[in-house]
Amino acid sequence: MSPNDEKNDEKVFEIACPHCGTVIWVDGENRNVLKTERGARKKESLDDLLAREKTKRDGMATKFEATASLEKQKKDRAKDAFEKAFAASGEEPPGKD
Repeated sequence: MSPNDEKNDEKVFEIACPHCGTVIWVDGENRNVLKTERGARKKESLDDLLAREKTKRDGMATKFEATASLEKQKKDRAKDAFEKAFAASGEEPPGKD
């Protein structure tokens, strides 16, 4: 290894992704990606995959219900504010018989 190669190695940064395990090498001087290596993927069983999808689906149902409840609360507050505004003006809201 020549002294010039040693200087170049000092300017190359190795970065590993903690999530997927991919490793990239970046030239610090030129800011170029020199090399990438994908991390080894963990093999999952079909049962694990199905359990994860069921959990995700159940979470979506819960989120949907919470969103629907919030929308109903917003609608009720808007209706109350509308009725109060009409009451303050002395008029009857449209649609009331």
